[in-house]
Amino acid sequence: MLDTTKAETSNGRAGRRGGRRAGRGEGNNSGNHKIIQSPWRNLVNVYDPIKVVSDEAIERIHDASMKILEEIGMNFLLPEARSILKEAGAKVDETTTRVRMSRELVMKYVNKAPSEFILHARNPNHNLCVGGKNVNFSTVASAPNAGDIEGGRRSGNYEDFMKFVKLGQYFNTIHFFGGYPVEPTDIAPSIRHLDCLRDLTLLSDKVYSCYSLGVERNRDALEIARIGRGVSHQQFDQEPSLTTVINANSPLIYDEHMLTGIIEMSRRNQVVVLTPFTLAGAMSPVTVAGAIAQQNAEALAGIAFAQMVREGAPVVYGGFTSNVDMKTGSPAFGTPEYTRAAQISGQLARHYGVPFRSSNVNASNCVDVQATYESQMALWGAIMGGANYLMHGAGWLEGGLCASFEKFVVDVDMLQQMAEYLQPIEVSEETLAFEAMEDVGPGGHFFGTAHTQARYKSAFYSPFMSDWRNFETWRDAGRVDTTTRASEIYKQALSEYEKPVIDPAIEEELNAFVDRRKAEGGAPSDF
Repeated sequence: MLDTTKAETSNGRAGRRGGRRAGRGEGNNSGNHKIIQSPWRNLVNVYDPIKVVSDEAIERIHDASMKILEEIGMNFLLPEARSILKEAGAKVDETTTRVRMSRELVMKYVNKAPSEFILHARNPNHNLCVGGKNVNFSTVASAPNAGDIEGGRRSGNYEDFMKFVKLGQYFNTIHFFGGYPVEPTDIAPSIRHLDCLRDLTLLSDKVYSCYSLGVERNRDALEIARIGRGVSHQQFDQEPSLTTVINANSPLIYDEHMLTGIIEMSRRNQVVVLTPFTLAGAMSPVTVAGAIAQQNAEALAGIAFAQMVREGAPVVYGGFTSNVDMKTGSPAFGTPEYTRAAQISGQLARHYGVPFRSSNVNASNCVDVQATYESQMALWGAIMGGANYLMHGAGWLEGGLCASFEKFVVDVDMLQQMAEYLQPIEVSEETLAFEAMEDVGPGGHFFGTAHTQARYKSAFYSPFMSDWRNFETWRDAGRVDTTTRASEIYKQALSEYEKPVIDPAIEEELNAFVDRRKAEGGAPSDF
């Protein structure tokens, strides 16, 4: 485990005391008190993950996935990738781009992937351990639109992008950025990555992700991350510091950009999150078992390929199987099928000994009850599925088409509750409280006991989004609902945000690199 002592002492018990006041509507909503939140924590899941299917069923899914890769194969659209696969022993048909791999070959390389690794942030206190029983939460990523209850839904833009980055830095329960929280479409695609990655480096000191949309963007991202950490090329290549998400083009295709991303990132020992996007009934078989078998084949093919590029390169097994509404074809999220698929995916990741990625998702079009209950279903699937790397943890709405400021705050509170749930229960002489019960005796109460008085301020977690006033008090105060409170809190968080410290020499070097790459035209935008 990483040493988090310094991080916790700055926001420890005092934070939880204030959280009780805020939870009762006396603090966060008025704007007169600093938002009280949980401390930064490197979370560990103390519970055994749920096994949705038996070990025998996992073996059957594995066997089906191996059969897919051996007999059907996958199309790898990048010639360089096919050369690497062929040299490793795969059967390559250059005419069709089809690649078939024996199960022995697949598992030979999958077994080279690390089961756990450290992700290095610009601020070492924000380093992350990925794998094992560790849990890490991210912001929403890649939404083309942004929204709040005042400004409504709008195309992604640079101003909203920066606001989300600041929120991701501000809230301690956010461990990393899984991508751009919202796509700033008002910046030209050729230079967008330069502005966004520079801002992720300067406005935050947490781990972030780049998009694999061509070799130039990958190489720019690698250099920005290296400069931001202030380390040499050699040290950077020894210390994973940057992530990218690679999506298979389901069913059974890896395209040029995704394969280029695997090559560029793996060669530099950076993290590749292999995530097929398999929607049962549309991009994969309609049955959960069939969809999972296809997802597993696609993920393992990508993991094996990454190890062919560089043995021991850090990878994450991504599970993103859900179903579609068979009446409309629209994706559905936070369903029982999604939850079970996430938990089975976790079983498979553990079967192969690699870290597991899941997501906090919903298909609601506004911040309402549907958005919350679907997100809770998704979160339970992830947490009890043993996820190490939770994408889209805060802000996802509309099936990923909108990054919502209010949903971001609601999700942060849910993530904080999950973080509290993951804390082990202390069972000791003090917590069993026999002397307190002896003092009170039958028919008394515990409010005034020394045991209660010593602990009441930090005894319980209080959600900062919840309003626990009685009906009359709530009514007389204006009947403020949760979404309205979330709107007030996100604005207050932005007002309290402080830019993290960075060495002026590093900032100067970073700006010089970005300015030079912009002057050179950035990267091709033909995608």
